[in-house]
Amino acid sequence: MSFPLLTATAVLPAVGAIVTAAVPAARRTAAKWLALLVSLATLALAVTVLVRFDPDGDRYQLTESRSWIAEFGVRYELGVDGIGVALIALTALLIPFIILAGWHDADPSPSSPLRSSKGGADETKAPYKWRPTQGFFALILAVEAMVIISFEATDVFLFYVFFEAMLIPMYFLIGGFGDRAHAGSDENASAQRSYAAVKFLLYNLVGGLIMLAAVIGLYVVAGSFSLQEIAEARANGSLDMATNTERLLFLGFFFAFAVKAPLWPLHTWLPNAMGESTAPVAVLITAVVDKVGTFAMLRFCLGLFPEASEWATPVILVLALVSIIYGALLAVGQRDIKRLIAYASISHFGFIVLGIFAMTSQGQSGATLYMVNHGISTAALMLVAGFLISRRGSRLIADYGGVQKVAPVLAGTFLVGGLATLSLPGLAPFVSEFLVLVGAFARYPVVGIIATVGIVLAALYTLVLYQRTMTGPVKPEVSAMPDLRVRELVVIAPLIALLIGLGVYPKPLTDLVNPAVEHTMSDVQKKDPKPEVEAAK
Repeated sequence: MSFPLLTATAVLPAVGAIVTAAVPAARRTAAKWLALLVSLATLALAVTVLVRFDPDGDRYQLTESRSWIAEFGVRYELGVDGIGVALIALTALLIPFIILAGWHDADPSPSSPLRSSKGGADETKAPYKWRPTQGFFALILAVEAMVIISFEATDVFLFYVFFEAMLIPMYFLIGGFGDRAHAGSDENASAQRSYAAVKFLLYNLVGGLIMLAAVIGLYVVAGSFSLQEIAEARANGSLDMATNTERLLFLGFFFAFAVKAPLWPLHTWLPNAMGESTAPVAVLITAVVDKVGTFAMLRFCLGLFPEASEWATPVILVLALVSIIYGALLAVGQRDIKRLIAYASISHFGFIVLGIFAMTSQGQSGATLYMVNHGISTAALMLVAGFLISRRGSRLIADYGGVQKVAPVLAGTFLVGGLATLSLPGLAPFVSEFLVLVGAFARYPVVGIIATVGIVLAALYTLVLYQRTMTGPVKPEVSAMPDLRVRELVVIAPLIALLIGLGVYPKPLTDLVNPAVEHTMSDVQKKDPKPEVEAAK
């Protein structure tokens, strides 16, 4: 039996989470280094998956299949296509930066009983009953494990289990390790964190329960949870879903994925969750966890329910357009830096969903690239914003001004992250957004025209944010603000390099995902529209 590489890629961070959580409370620094080393080892395995994957080979590669719950036909089936490989690589890449960026986010506060009377961390006094630092990094690794196996699962029930299970560590990360720059009393901050965590959990649980009903319905109709078995049955004619049945099952799956994505009007949990979380956890939410929703639209909605996907496309395109415009407009009016980035992400997810349901190869390739590039650009912008907020102790835009004069490197990296968010040509998100719009124009010209309004609004909220925080007179409160430190530069510099590298030369990524997109297009039996060109006389 060959080495189970996909299993190892998901199991390693899971085991690392358990070991990190078990580190003695007095050894907080050891727990941090352990979590970082585990995340780097996971990245090495993800790179191995990337190297071993052949884009021109079989649709699902590095497959594993074992009986799991035989009585219900549930199997432990894993396999990756080009889209899954790209998102696994994104996840494994971002987690080490998230850990480094949050290096001190879970340290006991000065008022905590875990601090010594001199103000420093008392690591000699033991035993401690509470391990906040160990818990914080263990939860991050647990989320990584569940997200990776979600990208690998080709059994619908197996996917559902981890799609739901990742809500538990995310709930504790949002509610238990909130932003310390909250305006107001500690009691008010705690209440806001609890509200955001509960709202996140309830929204996603409702979506998950509806999906569970659809998963059971799929098994009743198809007699299998395996994507490959269902595809084979459909191809040989032994599976023919009734039209109404397929549409109801599609809606059950799509609702859950639209909540996770998040798509308007199911988006309202995201600004609360990102605003009340630490910056690294906010990146984990929008750059990693939310990608499971859009990925699942491609793999499960289009793969399992092609007719229903086409039937629902007009409504979904309208929802995507509303997300694009609505998210961007609310971002323009925000006074809170982190909530601005959250609403910008809602707008960007609208572009991703638009690309998926444009039903063109350009649109779906652009949507997949958008998932990757949005993850990198949002991570860069949010993490720099987190470094900025930690220095000033405020999330309000009005509390800043003239930062570029006292911290030019911080301001410069903030600008690059912002320009990537507005999809400036030469930076990675531009390629993604261009392909999505080309794909939309090819089949739905009016939709493409309306979507371009989001580009204008993105330029507005990004440049206004930079102008109000970084330019102008230096406010007294930021006059002594330090520039980025070495650890922070180690976090940001590789992300900026990737934004530039993939913006100038995206071919390795497009070569990876295009064959998988062709398979998805064949699932829905769609071909790209032919250009209407006047014949030469």
